[in-house]
Order: sequence, then structure tokens, then C-alpha cells
Amino acid sequence: MAQSGLVVERLRQAHPDLEVELITIMTAGDRDQSIPFGEGVGWFSSAIQEAIQRGEVDFAVHSYKDLPTERPEGLTIAAVPMREDARDALVSRSGQPLRRLPRGAIVGTSSPRREVQITAMRPDVYVRPMRGNVDTRIANVESGEFDAAVLALAGLKRLNMMSRAAEVFSVYDMVPAPAQGVLAVECRSDDTATLELLRSIDDEVVRRTASAERAFLARIDAGCTFPAAAYAEIFGTTLKLHGLLAREGRIDRSKMSGPLDTAVGLGRALATELLGLAGMGV
Repeated sequence: MAQSGLVVERLRQAHPDLEVELITIMTAGDRDQSIPFGEGVGWFSSAIQEAIQRGEVDFAVHSYKDLPTERPEGLTIAAVPMREDARDALVSRSGQPLRRLPRGAIVGTSSPRREVQITAMRPDVYVRPMRGNVDTRIANVESGEFDAAVLALAGLKRLNMMSRAAEVFSVYDMVPAPAQGVLAVECRSDDTATLELLRSIDDEVVRRTASAERAFLARIDAGCTFPAAAYAEIFGTTLKLHGLLAREGRIDRSKMSGPLDTAVGLGRALATELLGLAGMGV
């Protein structure tokens, strides 16, 4: 709801007379928090996409990282309007960063990507599954069920809870999920009026970086189910992409640079390189 409000605000700035009604849709990920992440493709998007296809809503705002790489027929990502900070943050009961947590501390996350990177930095802590929204996860830490939790910094910022972060990891120490912090606005492909409206808030630079990271993820998804991470940076007309792939206790990292207009190809090429390093062929 918070990020939907941000997109609506941006639309109203571009179109002052626009009237927008926010509709809340319950997804499978909202209803069932007992199954680990990774076993429910489209958990946070399918119900919303079906509502668009049925014409119940005109467009929807997604966390881009929650969208499956396989696109549903008849829907288009019409705008990629903004990216909040892509980094991950640690919230701890003691207020201490990861390196100062006691040996045997329990750290919560249900992200395999975060788990392998936490374990690489602190092999002496225990990583346990944690689900729920930001408030729920912080409450789990405060109650003593967990000593700490790793969350997306974007969520803390959007909810004005930055003060709860005991540590903010660099994108090199904790490589983010592809398109982490990016918002994607989706509508029906044949809805020309809505497409034109939404394109007025599209950010080409954010779209390019997200495209590189999502292309990386799509190539990895086609080759394996192991934890993967990617983060793109832009320097002038050059895009630099960092990638990570973890397999059976081993973490492979690499990076590639290329012209901004080759973002998708760059993502695929880096993923292919990492799959090769991991011995999973091309």
C-alpha cells in the first residue's frame, strides 16, 4: 500500500486532475506464511495480475523482485518509475551489527540469497526462516524469538523506520536480489489509454538497470534453482553489473560492463558465465 501510494502521488503530479482509487487485493503470500519462499512462484503477484486481466483494476504496482521472470500473456510493464535504496539492512535486538552479534545468534530471513551471504560473513550464527511484513519481522526480533533479522532497506525507508537499522550492508558485501527496491507498474497490453498514462512516469535509467538484473535472473532460473543475486550500476553510458550464484556452500561472484543499451544481453552473459563457473554448463 505504501509503494502504491508513491506511484499514485507521482501520477497525480504529472496529471493533477487524475482520480485514482486504491484497491487492496489479498495474495497467496499474504494469506499463507507457512511455506518457504521459492516454493510459490507468483505468490505476491498472481492474484493481482488476474484482477488486471479481468478488468477489475486498470493497473497494479508491484515490487519488481516479486514478479516471476515468465511474463503472463496480455500484460505489460508499462512503467518502472522509481527505485528505492537496493541495499539490505540488519535489525537487531541489541542494536549491534552482524559482526558484533554473539556466537550462536539467531538471524531471521526466508531468503536463500540472504542466508548464503550471512553465513559467508558469519558462519557461527544460525539463520532461521522468518516471514511476515516489516512490522511482524521487527516484532519477532523484539520479542526475543530472533536476535536479528535481515530486511530490504527499501521497506524500512518507505515505512519511515530507518532508525531500526543496526547495519546497512553495501551492495558488494550483500548483493541484492535482482530489481530489489524497484517498483513495476503493470497494465493490460491492449489498454492504450492506461499505457500512455503510465509511460509518463517511466524512468528509463531505472528500467535499464532492472532489465539487466531481471535478464540475469531469467537466465539463472532457466539453468538452476540455487540462490542468485544481481545489482546494476550506471556510469554515464556504461552499465556495470555485479552477479552472485551460490551452490552447495560455494559462492561464485563476477561482474561485467557494457553499453547501457546492451543491458539485457549483459545480464544474460553474466548469468551464463556464473553458471559455467558453478559447473552447470551454459
